[in-house]
Amino acid sequence: MSDSNDEVAVISTAKGEMVVAFWPETAPDTVANFKKLANDSYYDGTCFHRIIKGFMIQGGDPLTKDPGEEHRWGTGGPGYMIDAEFSDRPHVKGVLSMARSSDPNSAGSQFFICLANCKPLDNQYTCFGELISGEEVLEALGEVACAGSERSRPVDRQDVFSISIVSRADAGVE
Repeated sequence: MSDSNDEVAVISTAKGEMVVAFWPETAPDTVANFKKLANDSYYDGTCFHRIIKGFMIQGGDPLTKDPGEEHRWGTGGPGYMIDAEFSDRPHVKGVLSMARSSDPNSAGSQFFICLANCKPLDNQYTCFGELISGEEVLEALGEVACAGSERSRPVDRQDVFSISIVSRADAGVE
């Protein structure tokens, strides 16, 4: 068993794997919630349903497991909300943060990874980790063709096969 500060998330996607390190000292409740959901296989079979080039990729909606629910993608969650944990950490490329509605305390399961520096999000969204491996996968996801009203829905499904919580050693990162 690994020390919880030694744990990382391995996000397995159709484009490859990304590894994210957590910031439990910055957002302890958010980190614990994400790990719990990942350990419960909550994210397995979802997809990145919202991609805005040069801004972020968003996933974590359980409704994305069902293509028939596409009209509702972006509205799903675990049935509860967690409180925001704002910090002085900046939203820069590779930062993992919680998606939410206009209510700061409305995050549940949806998350995003920044594709660039996103200063307007600082102290407005709960950032709780950072990409430590798989930048080429993040880049590839950030460049997929998108359509829809805000040109953010990937034309082709961008699968998240699984999100696993493992030790840094097991993920092959230091």
